[in-house]
Parts: sequence; structure tokens; C-alpha cells
Amino acid sequence: MKFGVLVFPGSNCDRDVAYVTRDLLGQPTRMVWHQETDIGDIDVVIVPGGFSYGDYLRCGAIARFSPVMPQVIEHAQKGKFVLGICNGFQVLTEAGLLPGVLARNQDLHFICDRSPLKVERNNLPWTQGYAEGEIITLPIAHGEGRFYADKKTLAEIEDNGQVLFRYQGENPNGSLNSIAGICNLQGNVLGMMPHPERAADSALGNSDGLRLFQGLLGKVAALV
Repeated sequence: MKFGVLVFPGSNCDRDVAYVTRDLLGQPTRMVWHQETDIGDIDVVIVPGGFSYGDYLRCGAIARFSPVMPQVIEHAQKGKFVLGICNGFQVLTEAGLLPGVLARNQDLHFICDRSPLKVERNNLPWTQGYAEGEIITLPIAHGEGRFYADKKTLAEIEDNGQVLFRYQGENPNGSLNSIAGICNLQGNVLGMMPHPERAADSALGNSDGLRLFQGLLGKVAALV
């Protein structure tokens, strides 16, 4: 199983993700520069956190037009796996792979903290390592993480069971329905504001995030 981690000008969590997939999970991992146009060798594309293109215009708006993104869209349309974390979530909404948008935090401040999350469903590869309804804790670090969608889109997301993670207790950024992570209808594309890669090594005191990657790895290995 081969992971591809996209690297945009301004990405700063790309090496963190690669540490998890390559060093902790022992899987082949390739850093994919944003100008590449061939990712046919990749099984799972990860769009990492950071500040792609300095977050000019709005987060993810410029990265969406990078040469690699049409390949990522095609990758997703083939049913292959795509994970967008924080800025990566923003890129995926800008690219139309996920519904809704990520807006400025409700209090207009950058948030860097740890947040409890509820796992809404565990019948997808992303969440099969968790129990349904389980409360986990993952780090958050964002200034534009407030999930927003119009009423019709929000109702469809909820009715279709596309919410995978929801902030538990305090809503740190004002996201509608406390949404922290969603998937597409097919379930192969996941976007989430919290950082699972920052909670994947027990040396950090929290490995709740590692189970997301392990669950996916187990599912893909079974398919192969």
C-alpha cells in the first residue's frame, strides 16, 4: 500500500503525516510536489495541513488550482482514498470533492488546543478502528475551521450520514452542528479539521489518531 502526501508551498504538516505512514506504519510513502501530474502509483492521497500558498485569498483557494489537483479529483472519482487534514480539508471543499466550506472561526482567533471528538459511525475504513459513539481526543490548530453549508446541503450531509467526527462538549470554532469531519457520499474522501497525525505516536501521550490510519490500512490490505 502506497501513500502519497501532497506538498504545496506553505505545507507544514506533510512530514508529520509521512512519519506516521512511513515510520510508524511501515508503508511506502512518496512526497508529491504540487506541480506533479502523475500520481498513478499512489493508493491513498493525503492533503496535509499548513498554509498552502500562504492562505492568500482564502484557505485552499489557490491550492485547488495546482497541477496535481485534477489528478487527485480523478483519483477520488475512481473510488480511491483521499484524506484532507485541516488545510487539506479546506482544499478538498474548494476542489468540490466535499460539500460545504470552512470559514473564519466564530471568535476570529486562531485556535491551538486539544479537542474531544465523537465518532459518529465506524462502518467506513476511516473509522473502523473506533467504536461508534466513542469519544477520542485530537489536536486542533486552525483559524478558518468553522464548517458552514446552506440549510439544504447541511440537511443532506446529516441525512446521508456523512458526518464522521463531531466536536464533543465545547464547539471550539462555531462549526454548524459541531461538525469536525465529513466524508463524501461514497465514503472514500474524508476531510477533517483535527490532526490525527499529531496524535499517532504514544511518545506524545496520545495515539487516538493512529487508529484512523490503521483502520484504513487494514481495509485496503483486505481489498488487495
